[in-house]
Amino acid sequence: MMIEKSGSIRLRDIPVAGSLPPEQQALAAGMVRVTHLYRSALKVAVTQMEILDEEFACMYDHSPIHHIEYRIKSLDSIVDKLKRRGYEITIDNIYAHIQDLAGIRVICNYLDDIYYLRSLLTRFDAFKVIREVDYIKNPKPSGYRSLHLVVNVPIVISEGTMVLPVEIQLRTIAMDMWASLEHELRYKSDRQFTDEDATRLRLCSDAISEIDQEMQDIYQDKQPRYQA
Repeated sequence: MMIEKSGSIRLRDIPVAGSLPPEQQALAAGMVRVTHLYRSALKVAVTQMEILDEEFACMYDHSPIHHIEYRIKSLDSIVDKLKRRGYEITIDNIYAHIQDLAGIRVICNYLDDIYYLRSLLTRFDAFKVIREVDYIKNPKPSGYRSLHLVVNVPIVISEGTMVLPVEIQLRTIAMDMWASLEHELRYKSDRQFTDEDATRLRLCSDAISEIDQEMQDIYQDKQPRYQA
């Protein structure tokens, strides 16, 4: 199942684009081009993940991917990130300094599924992993767990071939549940988030991690497994 989180940026979506000075109009038009290109890279990467999932189902009678979510960063988020890092708001700086403009979240059934998908992505000739952070083996202080990859994805456009980074987050269903609820409790609750809340959420994360491992062990006892 594929879930898209946001739509493309169009020129008419940018406030008062027609009344901007010429150089800013060029920036606005450039943003439309940027989102189109990154959306194309998303399509390539998502399609490849679908192909892998279907292959596993044929070979092992097991689908490692529960569902996939994907999104393009909003214009506001792009601008805010460049400002926080002290960069001028230009198209060149977007290409040079933002690696998570296009993002995919792959929700897997079991822990082994995450690392098998990771091993395939690192071996692909077409894709090149340029960054990897393992928050499963080394969770964040909050308790957050996920495997993050940034992968260079080639796309074919009218001018030739272009390579763009796509961030891929791999996590189990349980990890995704924790991350979604933690975000809701930390940032969207009406009451103040306390240190005690943070401690309880870390304990929940530890408990969920143990459940993930136990579910993995039960599955391994019942089914032959592919090898990474």
